[in-house]
Amino acid sequence: MNTFVRDQPGRCRNCGTELAPNLLRCPGCHALVHAEQLQSLAQEASAADTAGDLPRALERWQTALTLLPRDAPQAVTIKNRVEDLDRRLRTAPAPAAIARSPSSQRGWWASIGAAILLALSKLKFLLLGLTKLSTFFSMLAFFGVYWSIWGWKFALGFVLTIYIHEMGHVFALRHYGIHASAPMFIPGFGALIRMKSYPPTPAQDARVGLAGPLWGCGAAIVCWLAFQVTHESYWGALAHVTAVINLFNLIPVWQLDGARGIRSLSQWQRIGLLGLVVGCWFVFREGVLLPIGVLLAFHCFRKTDAHGDWAALQLFAALILVLALLSSVRVPGLTI
Repeated sequence: MNTFVRDQPGRCRNCGTELAPNLLRCPGCHALVHAEQLQSLAQEASAADTAGDLPRALERWQTALTLLPRDAPQAVTIKNRVEDLDRRLRTAPAPAAIARSPSSQRGWWASIGAAILLALSKLKFLLLGLTKLSTFFSMLAFFGVYWSIWGWKFALGFVLTIYIHEMGHVFALRHYGIHASAPMFIPGFGALIRMKSYPPTPAQDARVGLAGPLWGCGAAIVCWLAFQVTHESYWGALAHVTAVINLFNLIPVWQLDGARGIRSLSQWQRIGLLGLVVGCWFVFREGVLLPIGVLLAFHCFRKTDAHGDWAALQLFAALILVLALLSSVRVPGLTI
């Protein structure tokens, strides 16, 4: 994906006022600092949309948003176009499947090959994060702290599952053309990533927020499968802890992933999700479901402009179900 570098003129082209770095509007004449770049981006986005290259059009409009003040009239128009493009991309039909006859298995082999390549690409992406020195050394310090508490084996699994969770966010952000840093680990707190701009639409923000628990859920499933195969308490404990941590991140409050995950949900969708959370609590009795339910009930009565996002609702609901189930994994007699 191409990146767009901001041009930082020293003076306003209209009135000659000296401009401080990162200003988006001239303090003298109130003209847009990046007017020429914005016009170029708009032309590129329109051309890409006409040609049917929706990802390119979306990326150009998203870049344009970073060059506009939030209160600029043009920002509202561009946000609407971004939301429209995002909706069209999510509802676009999948490419036609490879034709196959009963005597030919080329289609199946192609699908299997594509799945393998996809898995390998995700593995490569995960490894790339470890090449950042800030991530590696903060991860090492995080590991050392929990080694002293739980021992090296569990501490290693713990730090890796958190790393996978954070890389889920990074992957989703980069998918939308938003630059994000590799994770930074903070003992006693967890990990965080930094991004240069915010997802411009509630739908994109919801997907970025839920991507971390989704990848974390995948890590918990792998641990649970290892527990089923080996019957080693280590894997069972790691599956349980990983599920609880990712379930905790679905609490819809502050900067936790759940608060972002419900941004695109309508009021009725939030009420439906609340019903699922209550049902899961009665079945699994997982304590983390209580704050999720209480704060979700609060959001059910808050006014929202969201029109509804069925894909985000389905993902959020699936995460609640699977993580609640995995959190019920208990390993009797385990001492961490």
